[in-house]
Amino acid sequence: MSKNLTKFLSEIPFFSEVSKKSLEHLSNNIKEETYIKNETIFEKDTIGNSMYAIINGSVKAHEKNHVYGTLSKGDCFGEYALIDNETRSASITALENTKVLKIERQQFLDVMKTDNGFAQGVLAVMIKRHRELDTIQERLASSKIEIENANNKLSGLINGAMDAIIMFSNNFKIILTNPSANRLLKNDDVLQRNVLFFFDDESAKIIEGIVKSENNKKAVNKYLPNIVKVIGSDDTETLNEGTISKYGNDSETFYTLILRNIEKRLMAENTISLLTNQTQYLEKEIQELTSGYGIIAEDINMKNTINLIHQVSKTDATVLIQGETGTGKELVARAIHKESNRNDRPLIRINCGAIPANLIESELFGHKKGAFTGATVDRKGRFLLADKGTIFLDEIGEMPMELQPKLLRIIQEGEFDPVGSSETIRVDVRIIAATHRNLLEFSKSGKFREDLYYRLNVFPIEVPALRVRGNDICLIAEEMMQQFSKKLNKPIQGLTEEDKVLLQSYNWPGNVRELQNLIERAVIVSQNGIINWQAVIPNNSLNDNDTTTALNERILTIKELNALEKENIIKALKHTRWKISGKQGAAELLQLPSTTLASRIKALGIERPI
Repeated sequence: MSKNLTKFLSEIPFFSEVSKKSLEHLSNNIKEETYIKNETIFEKDTIGNSMYAIINGSVKAHEKNHVYGTLSKGDCFGEYALIDNETRSASITALENTKVLKIERQQFLDVMKTDNGFAQGVLAVMIKRHRELDTIQERLASSKIEIENANNKLSGLINGAMDAIIMFSNNFKIILTNPSANRLLKNDDVLQRNVLFFFDDESAKIIEGIVKSENNKKAVNKYLPNIVKVIGSDDTETLNEGTISKYGNDSETFYTLILRNIEKRLMAENTISLLTNQTQYLEKEIQELTSGYGIIAEDINMKNTINLIHQVSKTDATVLIQGETGTGKELVARAIHKESNRNDRPLIRINCGAIPANLIESELFGHKKGAFTGATVDRKGRFLLADKGTIFLDEIGEMPMELQPKLLRIIQEGEFDPVGSSETIRVDVRIIAATHRNLLEFSKSGKFREDLYYRLNVFPIEVPALRVRGNDICLIAEEMMQQFSKKLNKPIQGLTEEDKVLLQSYNWPGNVRELQNLIERAVIVSQNGIINWQAVIPNNSLNDNDTTTALNERILTIKELNALEKENIIKALKHTRWKISGKQGAAELLQLPSTTLASRIKALGIERPI
């Protein structure tokens, strides 16, 4: 037993430098003790007078529930109690049934006094341990410097960050902020204050909800689901986006909130959105301007309309343009805006009859995110786009009754509420409306608000139908022919007197818009620069008698007669391939003497094309 015990002691680190002979002196009076599972061998802060070496089993070194480590067969503990009277630094409890050797202090000191070899061996172990401690201290010192450098770098990173960084405990007490956070919170003394106090109610609920919902997770790192509003100590409000992170352990948990002020970005995005929308509208304006034909007027009816445009343009009066579909009411509205003092601002157009009833309110007044299904972002309405400018409400008679009070409010008070918002927006907008309906009769039948009609009808302008504008039909047609000829790269001959009579004799139910479409089609189907107007004008067979009657009843001037004669001779010459006399010549076709025909060709300046 003594040899086995000596061998066991020699394998214990504390006695590793002691000779076996000296260990035999120590083992003479060593006791064995056994402890059952969960039995405490000694407790922290008690005075120790013995050391222990584990023969079998295992123990834990701990302080209450915190475990420093575990020891098993061949390990020893409590050895410093052999040489001092200090209290135990930790409690030792058996993890299972455990057998130990117990070495009393007095027994240890007696061997130290009587056995120099034993004392030298223990001293060598102690010296070795102290050297190891010195090495550890050196490493700790080096690590301390590295930690300090890392802390300095981390502090520089946190303090230099443009984003606000706020660290708070699980009871929402602020424990750390960087300078950006202090500037955001408008307070340099926020430590230990409740972080939720610096947010509006909705934002505070978002942060509190995240902390509570993630309470059981060891680590969290996520974006805030919504923009949060920070309220500074001076009541300044700012909108921020951010992230929240959770760190810690079972005993201590803290959260890091990183916030970025996005008000400038939101303002920039709103400006970009506004400018983008305005650009889109202006691009459409330019496109229509470049493909339009302006207002051509020699007829007295249209000249009166232009005089009214000049009279009202420089004012801010609301204008109601009335006229049949396709008469050019939009051209009139554009002319008013162009001559007005608002011409440096946009003319925003909307066709009240072309937008579904469930969307027109949002289109006019805008909406807030989430106001209805599909409203995923805020939208600026056309009235806001038209601020300081002009809005043209085409087909105003088609506006739903439920929206008419909102329009009346804008006309009277210059303000409106976007869909889904309680915020009132004020605008300075000039309103020009247009309709092909009789709004007064519409209002009397209950299909249009009478008070709105009178507010719109401050300055009425009637655009005459194309069929009553006389020679304007031909002037507009000539202008359109030149435009489409250039656009389609197809040279076109001008209108003849017969062509003009045909154009003026047609009723033009679609007015200028119908004329535009007809001219484009005529240029497309033209052959060798000649348009067959008889085939192009709709329902021409129904108008043949009217055309013949118009030709027969109309008194032509000498100039018109010469033009007709010249055109007729050219047709005959083309038919005979410019053969004047002889059989199947132009003179025979015209039933004229060849000398007379030659004389008229010279007089009318007719030359054969090369």
